Amino acid sequence: MGSPSRRAPPPREASKRTPDAWFTTTAARIPSPSTAHRLVAYQGIPRDALVEPSTGSSTTTTSRSRPTPLPPQAPYRVKRTALALLEPATGSLANAKTSTGQPARVLPTVVRYPAGAGPVPLIVFSQGYNYPAEGYAALLTAWARAGFVVADPTYPDTDPSTPGGPNESDIVNHPTDLRFVISALIAAARRPSGPLYGRIDPGQIALAGQSDGGDVTLATAANTCCRDPRVKAAVILSGAELAAFGGTYFGAPSPPLLVVQGDADPINIPGCSAALYGQAPAPKYYLDLLGASHLPPYVTPGPTRDLVTQAVISFLRYYLRHEPSALARLRRVANHPPIATLTTASSLTGRSTYCPGAP
Repeated sequence: MGSPSRRAPPPREASKRTPDAWFTTTAARIPSPSTAHRLVAYQGIPRDALVEPSTGSSTTTTSRSRPTPLPPQAPYRVKRTALALLEPATGSLANAKTSTGQPARVLPTVVRYPAGAGPVPLIVFSQGYNYPAEGYAALLTAWARAGFVVADPTYPDTDPSTPGGPNESDIVNHPTDLRFVISALIAAARRPSGPLYGRIDPGQIALAGQSDGGDVTLATAANTCCRDPRVKAAVILSGAELAAFGGTYFGAPSPPLLVVQGDADPINIPGCSAALYGQAPAPKYYLDLLGASHLPPYVTPGPTRDLVTQAVISFLRYYLRHEPSALARLRRVANHPPIATLTTASSLTGRSTYCPGAP
């Protein structure tokens, strides 16, 4: 959910992984029995869902047929698969080993997708601090029902299931984790043996995240420290710029941005969203949730979550699926007092831009 100060503590260990090294995956191969048992016991993920970095070898598998192109109608029936992506890592960043004994960082990832259709745009969602990724399941399922593949990785050290408790300082490693997840999912969609075969359009990728996950999303979309040029749109749900990442925000071309913020949020105070929105280039949209707090707009059933759900769908349909009518629909559903208002102004005149922990 994020700490009240929104300041990440000094990093326990700066990432030693090469930020620009894209790691792909092959058909799932299982680690040694002891390692696999430990992973399954801790994460509850089936052994055949463990996916390792490519070693250049191939595995003989049974091919699946490629899905048919996505028809224009929605909603779609949603299917779900769970993967454990094994990312190369060093030192204390590693929490597992591959079948060849190489240190790795396991990223359990749930993927929702429209049944029988593809390729479609990919949304990768980043969870808030100390809140489970699947706590946002209703929101993510609604996006998948609208015609997107939606993946939600669990970051190893900031999830509430972390042994010994979560450590917020690990956030500095999450942009690299996120970029690895994108690469792994694109590779998985090219494997005829897997459930994601043919389902992801690698040219249409969006990121979304809430709270600390919003910080990670923004850094990966628009900070020179970690920017991934494959990202074509970004949705920041109560997120902020974070000095701990280093780099420069909006120092290079950045994708269209939808910033969502509760005006009664005591954790990610509104100044954090106002500041990043004011610095971002157009196209950009600020969705002001009137009277809303930090987490409830995204996880609590009700009109505010419904509005956020539909606003994100309309935004991404316009920028990823290029549906001309989606932009008008975004304005229509998002400008809905007393629940929310939407602006595309260059800055939020008269609003505080104070944000603890920002550059």
